Amino acid sequence: MAAAFAFAEPGSAPGTALWRALARGARARLVLAGAASLVGGIATTGLIVLINGALHASEPARADRVAAFAATALLACAALVVSRALFADLGQRGLADLRSAIAARVQAAAFADLEAVGSARVQALVTEDANQVANFLTALPVLVTNCAVVAATLAYLGYLSFPLFLASALTIALGAVGYSACYGRVTRHLARAGAEQDRLVGHFQALHGGAKELRLNREKGRHFLDAVLATAIARVADHRRRGLALLALAAGWGRILFLALIGLALFVPGTGAQSPAVTTGYVIALLYLMGPLEAVLNTMPLVNLARVGARRIEAAFAELPPEPVGDPGTGPAAPRRDATVTLRGVTHHRADPQTGDRFDLGPVDLTLRPGEITFLVGGNGSGKTSLARVIAGLHPPTGGTLCLDGRPVAGAALAGYRAHVAAVFSDFHLFETLLGRPDAAREPQARAWLARLGLDGRVSLRDGGFSTRDLSTGQRKRLALLVACLEDRPVMIFDEWAADQDPDSRAAFYETLLPELAAEGRTILVVTHDDRWFDRADQVVKLERGLVVEHRAAAPRGRQAGAGA
Repeated sequence: MAAAFAFAEPGSAPGTALWRALARGARARLVLAGAASLVGGIATTGLIVLINGALHASEPARADRVAAFAATALLACAALVVSRALFADLGQRGLADLRSAIAARVQAAAFADLEAVGSARVQALVTEDANQVANFLTALPVLVTNCAVVAATLAYLGYLSFPLFLASALTIALGAVGYSACYGRVTRHLARAGAEQDRLVGHFQALHGGAKELRLNREKGRHFLDAVLATAIARVADHRRRGLALLALAAGWGRILFLALIGLALFVPGTGAQSPAVTTGYVIALLYLMGPLEAVLNTMPLVNLARVGARRIEAAFAELPPEPVGDPGTGPAAPRRDATVTLRGVTHHRADPQTGDRFDLGPVDLTLRPGEITFLVGGNGSGKTSLARVIAGLHPPTGGTLCLDGRPVAGAALAGYRAHVAAVFSDFHLFETLLGRPDAAREPQARAWLARLGLDGRVSLRDGGFSTRDLSTGQRKRLALLVACLEDRPVMIFDEWAADQDPDSRAAFYETLLPELAAEGRTILVVTHDDRWFDRADQVVKLERGLVVEHRAAAPRGRQAGAGA
């Protein structure tokens, strides 16, 4: 399914490739639904013809007329039911496929690209833009059916009176010109509303994430609600209100033109109507035609919103290309616990996508060996987490070479390299379940870890999932450590893991857990500020402003104490 949404088509108009991808996955249902809508529209126009004929017939209640009317009415209703059911199915299938495709693209994208796009925009893609596309698919039967009614009714008008048909066509053309004059501005307003929606989602995330800070300072909370959040809400509403108001203006313009056309046929002599039957049929057809035309115009906001949503989804996919994945021989053929990671002149440069501020890391020369513990230290903003992410393979080096067991790792090899790494970062996410292939041995191991980490009284495992994640930050970090250890990777990274632990858990981490993992032959990197425990490391690397300013081995007595802990 995700492959069907690889809609990067050179030269295609923005937003059109997504529609083609959706159509490819449901061509038969789309054709059947469209055909049912067309039949419903033509049958509805047939009812107008039968009604006009009955009004001027000498025997309107003849059996053949009644049968024709009943059959046409049943056909119109049945076609409408079938088309709406099929298009509703297409809409929900399309929404599900889009959400799955977005999730697959987010998972396949490089971590740095995902950081640049931001979580608020990804959330808006799933909740806002994908819904707009699905809403348009659900509204398609109304659009197709009424377009068929308009076309068939115009043909009937041409049959009644060619001059009046020309006048009707001219009126519709003038209405289309008025709509087109508004269309560009409508699209711009809706596109701006979409961009503001991304910021609004981010503010709502801040409303939840910063709940403690906003409650500690009521003035700050009021300012966030009244200035920041209210402004973002107002901007989204303002752009959408302006766009929809322009569409309403275009619809009003079309109604005025049609009413003028009816007045022309009724009250102006010599307009082309040769008999009362023609005049009556013409007026009935025009009065009926106003409804389908308004329905088409009322669907246009959904069309425009869907076009904007499709363009935004395509733009996000273009900014989140799948990360190259290959088999350069760096992936472990079998479970192993020894891996040497070497950095040779590694540099990494990144810029904040919002502010443009640039941070430069390196060059860094460093070797992490099996059975050794490396502490990475330094002040806030020194580059510790950035270097840890480079070592984890999440951020590719800008320069220099990252090696695994002496073999360079770059490009498509990074995915295989990451199969060696387990990490608990400071901004970790704890999933509800133990993800991965079912393993009968994992749950007993996990229960043993729960007891060892002092969590067996708070958390239990049920069908591979944690009974609760409603824990303190330190306890949730212990659960994250449990998950990392169960992954059984040769390289383990702990980013400020001990920062939120109680004294006993912190001591157990440095004095017992790390030495045991090292004794198993694992390569361990610990980002820390705990200078009390620096002598537990084999080497301590200090960073300042992205540069290694100190690199020293720990005192032998410290390692001996750690080994005996």
